Order: sequence, then C-alpha cells, then structure tokens
Amino acid sequence: MSSRRAVYTGSFDPISLGHLNVIERSSRLVDELIVGVGINIEKQSLFTEKERVELLSRVTKHLPNVEVKTFAGLAVQFVRDCDARVIIRGVRSLTDMETEFTMTLANRKLDPGVETVFLMADDEFSHVSSSLIKQITPLAGDEELARFVPREIVADLREKLSG
Repeated sequence: MSSRRAVYTGSFDPISLGHLNVIERSSRLVDELIVGVGINIEKQSLFTEKERVELLSRVTKHLPNVEVKTFAGLAVQFVRDCDARVIIRGVRSLTDMETEFTMTLANRKLDPGVETVFLMADDEFSHVSSSLIKQITPLAGDEELARFVPREIVADLREKLSG
C-alpha cells in the first residue's frame, strides 16, 4: 500500500474550477492521485458517469500523476480498493466543514486506517457550487462561465443544459 497515493472523491457534476484547484493542489502533495467519480443519490445528475469521467480526464490531462476512475458505494471502501489510505476533501465554507466532519467520523468508524485530509478552497472558488453553475449557465456568456468551470467544458455544459 502506497502512503503517497490519495483519493479525491466527488460527483463532479459538472467539474468546477474549485474542484480542479483541489485536484491540482493535491497532485503536488502525493505521488498518485485518483479522482473517484461517484454518484450522489441526493442529486439528479446532469452528466452521466461516463461523461463526467471524460470531462475530468480532459481537464486533468496536464497532470501526469492523476487518474480518473468511477466508483459505487462507500468512498472509504473505494479508497481501500485503490490501495490508498488517504482521502482528500475540498472544503468551501463552514457549512461544508460541518458536513465533512460528520462524514469523516463515519469513515473512521468504517475504516480507522483511512485518514481524511481537508484542503480549503482558494477564496476565489469558495462560492462556486454545481448548483450555481447550473443556474448561471443559461444566462452567462462563455467568458463569464469560464470563471466558474474549466474553459474546456463550457461547450459541453451549454449543450447539456440546452436540452
């Protein structure tokens, strides 16, 4: 088991500049970073799992130590399946911190050998959420939208939301 392999999980629907910022910063901390694309059962997905993997792979291709995979079930089990013992979580606000704290305690109960590392969002991304992106996409121009999502996925996002 590699102590320098970490896993960053999320639904990434769509990937935001905040997600990409956490991925880039995490990739500098570890030898290998696995980005796990999961399903959030509490949300209706915009992109399919396969589309999210493709979008993530496209915007992380400049990071040679990043691999994108899908998973179903518990994130902590996915971390173990990847032969890792570190899960990385991005945190934007105190509200996120409360939710993540609860999840971290649950993960510790499920597998005490998996540690959680929190990366605070850079202040320029602390307000960005998938819900916000979905709301502003029909109203914003491409340049405005590129302040929230990687420029490489603007067309994909527009196509998906145009029906």
